[in-house]
Amino acid sequence: MPVLLMKSILIKDGTLLTMDEQKGILFGDLLIRDGLIASIGESGQTAETIIDAAGCAVLPGFVQTHVHLCQTIFRGAADDLPLLDWLKKRVWPLEAAHDAASIKASAALGVAELIKGGTTCALTMETVSHTEEVFRVVEDAGFRATIGKCMMDKGDDVPAALHERTDASVADSLALLATWHGRANGRIRYCFAPRFALSCTSELLSRVGQLAKERNVIVHTHASENKNECALVESETGLRNVAYLDSLGVSGRHVVLAHCVHLDAAEFQTLAATRTNVAHCPSSNLKLGSGIAEITRMLDQGISVSLGADGAACNNRLDMFTEMRSMALLQKALHGPDAMPAQQALRIATIEGAKALGLEKEIGTLEVGKRADVIVVNLATLHSTPRSDDAVSMLVYSGQTSDVKSVIIDGQLLMRDQELLTLDEKTVHLNANRERVELMKRSGIGEPE
Repeated sequence: MPVLLMKSILIKDGTLLTMDEQKGILFGDLLIRDGLIASIGESGQTAETIIDAAGCAVLPGFVQTHVHLCQTIFRGAADDLPLLDWLKKRVWPLEAAHDAASIKASAALGVAELIKGGTTCALTMETVSHTEEVFRVVEDAGFRATIGKCMMDKGDDVPAALHERTDASVADSLALLATWHGRANGRIRYCFAPRFALSCTSELLSRVGQLAKERNVIVHTHASENKNECALVESETGLRNVAYLDSLGVSGRHVVLAHCVHLDAAEFQTLAATRTNVAHCPSSNLKLGSGIAEITRMLDQGISVSLGADGAACNNRLDMFTEMRSMALLQKALHGPDAMPAQQALRIATIEGAKALGLEKEIGTLEVGKRADVIVVNLATLHSTPRSDDAVSMLVYSGQTSDVKSVIIDGQLLMRDQELLTLDEKTVHLNANRERVELMKRSGIGEPE
């Protein structure tokens, strides 16, 4: 289904949560024209398309900074395992069994779920092959994403289909960069995505560090997720994870490190000094038994923190409402009830995610002149009743994905009244279920009992 081109959209009578530096909350209308936010809070205007937002919050779409779209059809196939067993016994064999059709179905399922849950932008790491299928799904659906082909040139336990030669991994990544970076009016971008230190040689990581700076693109990788992983990296390299990546040039404002659960004092200092971004994935960290990241400490030290669901293989849902709530509650359990207020959690889910991706001048807040990535969320539900004057609190602590009514990305309606407009939901279901069956057959590991 093609993106429906609309010149103008007027969102009427909503509670406008701007998420700007003034933390402004207005009541009124939001006008979108030619893909941009044209006015905020004014009245008496008209547009080609009118959306009634009475009883709703209107806010910037959620920005997730760590997702694996290629793993969406692995949902429920890799439960109850620690990280390294989860990778070796389930996820790597499943990724190795992917073909173009299964990647396409998985990406469509993931993008559909993200849109329906109010996520309008994501940073994703795919598998080694068929990443062009993810780009095509994102382009056709009208979603905003920065996408990277997974890079893996090391590891005795890595399946042959995922084990690359260093030069080939770099060449394939550069080809995708040349083809896709900046497509769809800049809505689609490329990133380098070396998986993590244990599956990448130092040569690959250092080349990625250099190329990312030369080409001005993001590096997206995993770091310090699991204690055993950290111990193995230190035994192999003599350095802790963050220090090792930093030594190879994989740090800085353009680098996003997923997880960072287990850090020492020096690693906190390195992240702060280099302005390296951390993508926090609370539900994934809990489900894999990896631990609880010290987000409050990171924020106190000026470290950039954003939020992601990770993949459906280790979270089972791609729900930003769950991630906001879980993040806030976990930090309160560690540091007291005044830690991680709702306003801070919502900023991490919106503008801080945009900053991590270098997109803060384009998205992440409702401001005139910015790209129109906007969601309309119903506040008149049973679980949000009685209605509070604090719409931010209602979203963070009471909100659910089923509350999202309409989603606009780059000024185009992708969902209205909970109906997807650029993806056919029935077809997404059918394709995902069919490809899951065939994928499990190819992988040889079978469905969980």
